Amino acid sequence: MSTANTADGLINDDASGRCERSFLFPSSRKLRHLQAISVRNLGLAPPSRARGKTIDDEDIPNSLQSPSKILAQDANRLLHHSRSFSTLKSQPATGDQDIPNEQQLPLRPVHRRNTLIWSDPNPRTRQVMLEDITRSRMANTWFSMHCDGVDEPVYVSEVVENTTNPNFRSFDLSICGPLVSRLDRLTLKVWVKTVAMEDYIVLVELQLHLQSLQFLGRSLDSFHQPLPSNSILFHFPDGVYTNLTDIPPLWTTLPMQSSKSSDPTTVPTSSYDALMRLANLDECIQDALITRERLESQISSILEQNQHALNMTSEASRAQDKLALTRNAVSAERKQLRLAYKRKEDLIASIRERKEAMERGHRTQERVRSHLPDAQGKLFSSRKLLDHNTDETKGQIRRISEDLLEIFPIDPIPDKPLGFTIGGLALPNSNFTDVDRDAVAAALGYTAHLVYLLSFYLSIPVPYPITPYSSTSLIQDPVSSSLPQRTYPLHPVNVQYRFEYGVFLLNKDIEFLLNKQGLRVLDIRHTLPNLKYLLYVLTARSSEIPARKAGGIRGLLPGRLTPCLSRRGSEDSVAYGESVFPRKGTHPTSKMNGEITTDQGNNPTGLSVPSGSGSSQVG
Repeated sequence: MSTANTADGLINDDASGRCERSFLFPSSRKLRHLQAISVRNLGLAPPSRARGKTIDDEDIPNSLQSPSKILAQDANRLLHHSRSFSTLKSQPATGDQDIPNEQQLPLRPVHRRNTLIWSDPNPRTRQVMLEDITRSRMANTWFSMHCDGVDEPVYVSEVVENTTNPNFRSFDLSICGPLVSRLDRLTLKVWVKTVAMEDYIVLVELQLHLQSLQFLGRSLDSFHQPLPSNSILFHFPDGVYTNLTDIPPLWTTLPMQSSKSSDPTTVPTSSYDALMRLANLDECIQDALITRERLESQISSILEQNQHALNMTSEASRAQDKLALTRNAVSAERKQLRLAYKRKEDLIASIRERKEAMERGHRTQERVRSHLPDAQGKLFSSRKLLDHNTDETKGQIRRISEDLLEIFPIDPIPDKPLGFTIGGLALPNSNFTDVDRDAVAAALGYTAHLVYLLSFYLSIPVPYPITPYSSTSLIQDPVSSSLPQRTYPLHPVNVQYRFEYGVFLLNKDIEFLLNKQGLRVLDIRHTLPNLKYLLYVLTARSSEIPARKAGGIRGLLPGRLTPCLSRRGSEDSVAYGESVFPRKGTHPTSKMNGEITTDQGNNPTGLSVPSGSGSSQVG
């Protein structure tokens, strides 16, 4: 069983188990929402009355032929049915009404229609008859829409030819203006014309209110119920609607092209069976009206007699509803009260814990406050000691830098811009073409040793570690990841690019030391100028040079030491500086195969130099 439609436009198909609901409310359906109209089961004639006899299943040509049935038919093969059960009354021939009775021709019998042609074994004959019947039921169809207050039709469709289920093209009534598009009532006229008709006739005239339509589904594919004859389907954006309860009955008399009637005054009328059905229907309607009135009076009397009981029942129902509402409100309030009590207890516990924490904090604060004067005194003394140590550290760095300038003197070359010598050996600025290889190796050995000592005493680890071996010093590159080897020479070798890359790494170390002192390098290729600039900044202080700590070999060197030759113009060096060499004596370093030799007996500095292969230890 399937539910075709309900009051709220719901379609429930038990076969598919799906429920579809219309999107538009009945009050929202307007002519502007109507998109198309189609007709199903087009019927051109009223239903015929019941047959006078029951058709036997054995007479159906396509009935089941079982072996027992065939034997029974063979036994009765000699019995033939007549063409008609009875001979109808004779009627006068056509056109004999005006002839007197004594002069009329003999009456000819009228037989029932012969139906044996359907039993013709020739399929072509049956096919022709079926085509004739189908052609007689098909028609050319079109419709027109009318609205109240508009004289002309609002819309006239195209003609759909030779069909029983015409589908008309879609349309849009919003272009007709708000006077038409906002209406929810219309009059629909369906016009038909068969092959036997000379002109179109009105088959259905339907005065419709769009709110009375029933929803069939999103499409006709989901609707599986049979539709009555001349069912008009209305297509809206949310699905298909129809008016199943207000379809007018088929009582239209269709004019047919037939032979001329024998009596011009003959008027077609209803049959006896139709009149009897109308009479029975009228009696049933009257009985139903009387029964309804009687039931209404009985119900009214019962209600009047039990009015007090009804009132009491209503009052009791209202009291029960009010009591239920009150109980629900009380339950909700009790729940809120329990939550409020729990929240209150939580807040009280939280406040108690905060008070205890505040008391502990006050006690700790008082205890710390009692130690605060001592801590402030210690802080002041610590700051003072830190400042004193910082000043002494800067002074020691200055003194060490002065000593390093004495050990590795860097002097400019006359008449050569940015040309310097270290230990009396000239070192080009990253240009090693046509140079003395041994002199360059010794100069780079001095430079590498000086950078190594500066990194040690300044506590600044350089990114490219240096291994000072005098004229065969080496430098490593642990930073680059794509290099085939890590160690590069700081002396000229046969592979020129390895030597030049080693010099480049040495210049990067000097740049790193300058950046740590807050100095900016203009050109890293200037090896000795950048190193001279760094030492000049380290020794350029206005404070006194601190004295060396007691001990070492300082006590063995009598007399005042001369200042460094490179700092000869500095008054601080003249006033406070001390040299690592005596005033009268030879220079402690001499170039011998690029190595540094030191007279241990004449070293007054007390300076400890980190040891390395090919390097001397001072101190």
